[in-house]
Amino acid sequence: MAPPAEITIPTTSLHTPTPTDKSKPYTLYNITLRLPLRTYVVQKRYSEFAALHTALTALVGGPPPAPLPAKSWFKSTASSPELTEDRRRGLEAYLRAIAESPDRRWRDTPVWRTFLNLPGLGSASNSAASVRGGGYGIPNRDAANAAAAQDPGTWLDLHGEMKRDFQEARRCLARRDAATENSVALEAGSAAKKALVKAAGLLSVLRDGLKSMESARRLGDGEIRRRKDLLAAARVDREDLEKLSSTISATAKALGKGAPSAVDKAALIGSAASKSRGRVLGAPLPETEQTRELDNQGVAVLQRQMMQDQDEDVEALTKIIRRQREMAEAIHREVDEQTAMLDHVNNQVDVLTGKTNVAKKRVKDIS
Repeated sequence: MAPPAEITIPTTSLHTPTPTDKSKPYTLYNITLRLPLRTYVVQKRYSEFAALHTALTALVGGPPPAPLPAKSWFKSTASSPELTEDRRRGLEAYLRAIAESPDRRWRDTPVWRTFLNLPGLGSASNSAASVRGGGYGIPNRDAANAAAAQDPGTWLDLHGEMKRDFQEARRCLARRDAATENSVALEAGSAAKKALVKAAGLLSVLRDGLKSMESARRLGDGEIRRRKDLLAAARVDREDLEKLSSTISATAKALGKGAPSAVDKAALIGSAASKSRGRVLGAPLPETEQTRELDNQGVAVLQRQMMQDQDEDVEALTKIIRRQREMAEAIHREVDEQTAMLDHVNNQVDVLTGKTNVAKKRVKDIS
């Protein structure tokens, strides 16, 4: 029998409604589940806990082993940090009591497994394929990963998941290069690009989470530097794998079955496109090797990643220019000081010349 999932609620998040959303702010509880093969975060609000409690009591015929924290009618967790912390501890104890109880009736219900986004009892819940497939259908995965990246423990779990995505991309690229059929090579190349897009999203989330932990002083300076080095190495791996994924495999080149070139596309379309001259407003941009096999979400993630990389490059360039300006100002001050010293020397030379002339005149008078 598989060991029970380790459930904690280390942090909470405040959901702020958008201008189009007229709901009030509410608190999301970041439920962290540690399974034998992976760790992930599920975000739930208090009303969902209350619905779970009602459903479990109706299905089993009795309440769970721990009571659900009572609802407060006079305070809101959105404005009371003390109430948020008390409810967080109470909800964590509530979930752990169900998960660790010898009585399995509550956690064997479909309601419990749906609440935690666990697979059904009849499926391969802990298979490696289900893990590599991207989890258990977690809704709003980006928000859940962002919450997980702000915890020191789950940050490392997300980093491990990103490394597994890199390994999956390498395996797919190796399978692409060894393929003897063009369809197999294209399928492997598409899988590699999907793994790289997922890894790029995790890399962005990990970078933002590390900045949040650094500003909140949740880790020491040495650990912050170590994790920054991990992210720098991951960024190099991503760039190398993207370059590899953008190339056509050697087998496909030998067979002449690679992706069609721009010349082939132009010949296929005909000369009608060449008749139009000038710039066409609103015309779609041509596909690149990086975006050819991505869907809209993948292109959006790639665009955000490229923008973040450009922002980092601009920031690094700004630091270099600022340093050069400081050096130029220091050189300017040094030149001014040297000029003042030379002026002083010139003045002293003039004074000494005058004294020498007076002395010569007196010697001449004496003689």
